Amino acid sequence: MFKSVLIANRGEIACRVARTARRMGLRVIAVYSEADANALHVRSADEAHPIGPAPAAQSYLNAAKIIEVARKARADCIHPGYGFLSENADFAQACADAGIVFVGPSPDAIRAMGLKDRAKALMEKAGVPVVPGYHGERQTAEFLREKAYEIGYPVLIKAVAGGGGKGMRRVDLHAQFEEALEGASREAQAAFGDPRMLIEKYVIAPRHIEVQVFGDNHGNAIHLNERDCSLQRRHQKVIEEAPAPGMTAELRNAMGQAAVAAAKAVNYSGAGTVEFIVDGSNLRTSGFWFMEMNTRLQVEHPVTEAITGLDLVEWQFRVAAGERLPLKQEDVKLTGHAVEARVYAEDPARGFLPSTGKLVALDFPSSVRVDTGVESGGEVSPFYDPMIAKLIAHGPSREAALDQLAGALEQSIVAGPRSNVAFLAALCRTRDFRAGKFDTDFIDHHLAALTAHVRGRDNAAIAFGAAKLLERERLRLGNGGSDPWDIADSFQLGGSRMTRLPLSADGEPVAATITGGAVTVEGQGPAPGAFAIEAGDAVYVVHHGNQTKVTRRDFEAAAAHGEGSGLIRAPMHGKVLAVFVDEGAAVHRGQRLAILEAMKMEHTLAAPFDGTVTKVAVVPNSQVAEGATIMTIEETHG
Repeated sequence: MFKSVLIANRGEIACRVARTARRMGLRVIAVYSEADANALHVRSADEAHPIGPAPAAQSYLNAAKIIEVARKARADCIHPGYGFLSENADFAQACADAGIVFVGPSPDAIRAMGLKDRAKALMEKAGVPVVPGYHGERQTAEFLREKAYEIGYPVLIKAVAGGGGKGMRRVDLHAQFEEALEGASREAQAAFGDPRMLIEKYVIAPRHIEVQVFGDNHGNAIHLNERDCSLQRRHQKVIEEAPAPGMTAELRNAMGQAAVAAAKAVNYSGAGTVEFIVDGSNLRTSGFWFMEMNTRLQVEHPVTEAITGLDLVEWQFRVAAGERLPLKQEDVKLTGHAVEARVYAEDPARGFLPSTGKLVALDFPSSVRVDTGVESGGEVSPFYDPMIAKLIAHGPSREAALDQLAGALEQSIVAGPRSNVAFLAALCRTRDFRAGKFDTDFIDHHLAALTAHVRGRDNAAIAFGAAKLLERERLRLGNGGSDPWDIADSFQLGGSRMTRLPLSADGEPVAATITGGAVTVEGQGPAPGAFAIEAGDAVYVVHHGNQTKVTRRDFEAAAAHGEGSGLIRAPMHGKVLAVFVDEGAAVHRGQRLAILEAMKMEHTLAAPFDGTVTKVAVVPNSQVAEGATIMTIEETHG
């Protein structure tokens, strides 16, 4: 067995791998970018080494630098985690050339499955069912458009080298194809350095069911049952569970055999996941098709660990060290039900835009497994994936596991950046999902109901924050001194006279009313069960999983609040990919103005009304901070 491992990753997966490595007695070596110098995965390692600036291309994707550090630190092996270099065949080969074991499959297996077009051809040869579509070499827009028409709409445009929903678009109408292809290709080039696309028939009411496989270097391969990853948003998984609801023994056996056949077709070694698209209207042995194989550990591997009682990272280390698989197929157990929710720093009220910044407070209940790479006081960086944590519940039944997970989410405290905690809890309690009536479009179809709790202002939470601010002022002033809010309007804290207290709630002006010491906002008093975290001049109020930032607002600031509605601002920190209009251009409502890339995803900025562009403040490839002015539009009246 190895004596040391360099973990070529960051965040929660680096912490997860380190946990098993330490239990096995390995010396843990971490690497970090300039943005991660104080990160949790760095401080929890036995030693840590800098590898470059914050952008991943200059640090976590710098294969040569990582191998250089591994050699200097005398690492026996390199565990790539997932993402970054985990499915990079050249990196796996470079590790071997440097005499360092790559904890993963061979470079040949990674190459065989890394490009979706070649993988599908290989699977067809191996007898694994494949989704109808085009995965050839011709890549002109006109030709791909013709193939989409022949396949029949709706279709999926997918990056040949893609993954994680990047470089993917669903197209329902022939007229929408070219714009979707352009965006998917550009996104694929940015994420994977490869703009090539394939076209697949979109399966109506699809379920996304994947099978965990494991192989060793002695010709053995087995599967560890399936996971259902159908709850997705923008083709990215949100909640995963194992086993798949409604799965029959016959279908499990058929999918398991197909997954093992896929692994054996490339002499696979280590952990891998074979992903299938399944006809959700009728789970049957003739209704599933191969999509792709991920040649690495998956984000959702904890649910498989929960129902099997296995440590998949330990298996990875043992297989990479030359050991045989610890179990045979008939020895694999399946106990209870497990569900995982991905907690992200994102704002459901603003279309799930990524949210960055300091984590003022972070606390999760002990009733569930929590995999995280951050803690209170840490930062959610704009340079990487905005995942905060994964919460994993395991119970004797699916209902019990969902109840446990929903309860844990509702008790979670995330303050600072916005999070999707309340959205996830609502999802766990949705009637149709609990009844097993769902497919990959479920979130889109139920989005209004799932985000109803974040629309509009939470006046009870604001009142709770206002009461905390008043309490802090009273403690600070004691029995003497003057209240800084006690200005021109003769505001006073005591007595029964009604007064108005100017506040800012999430940057918007609002007033609290104080009568006889009681605080209300538009008739609502402080929210019972809310949780407040004081940070500087602000109070962060967490209520039903949602966050409201409450601060004092002086009258001068209130008078100056609210700039022209024609200001187009950056919704998050990111890179300007394209600007489609010039100063003086006439634009119409909904017209594309610019494209911003953040957290590896593209976000289109559109005109809010008809008007004329009076100023363009950015150029393509420039970096912008959240709230920065992109351009100004003067509205056309009449």
